[in-house]
Amino acid sequence: MMNKQIDEIKETLVELARSWEERHGRRYYCDVAPENIVAAARALFEKCRLRLSTATAVDLRGSVEILYHFSVDAEGAVVSLRVSLPKECLEVGSLAPFMKAAEWIEREIHEMLGVEFVGHPDPRRLLLSDDWPEGNYPLRREGEVQT
Repeated sequence: MMNKQIDEIKETLVELARSWEERHGRRYYCDVAPENIVAAARALFEKCRLRLSTATAVDLRGSVEILYHFSVDAEGAVVSLRVSLPKECLEVGSLAPFMKAAEWIEREIHEMLGVEFVGHPDPRRLLLSDDWPEGNYPLRREGEVQT
C-alpha cells in the first residue's frame, strides 16, 4: 500500500524515472537513465530530504548496474535509484560534489568495477595497492584474478 511520502517521491521523480517497482512493501526501485542519475539523486537528497545509505554495483556481463540506496527513515523504507551502464561506456556523473556520503563508495566502485564518476572531487585509490595494475578491476567478470 502506498503512503504519502512515497507518492511524493514518485511525483518528484516522474520526469526522470524510466520505471518503478515495489517489493515487499518497503523497497522501491526506480530505473533512471545514466544522464538523469545526478538530477534524480539530487532531488531525493535536497527536495525529499532522503539520506544516501550506500550504493552497490554489480557486473552483469554486458553492463554494470549501480544502485543508490536512499533511506526513507520515517517509513522504514528504502528507495533505490538503479542505473545501468553499458560496458562500452562505464561513465556516469558523480554524486559526491553535493553529497559527501557518496565520496568513498564511488571510489570503491571505480576501483572494483572500473566505473568513471565524472566530477568526483577525489578519485584517488582507496582499496587497492598503488602497484595494482591499471585497467584490472577485481569485481569485473572478465577481469584477471591476481594472486
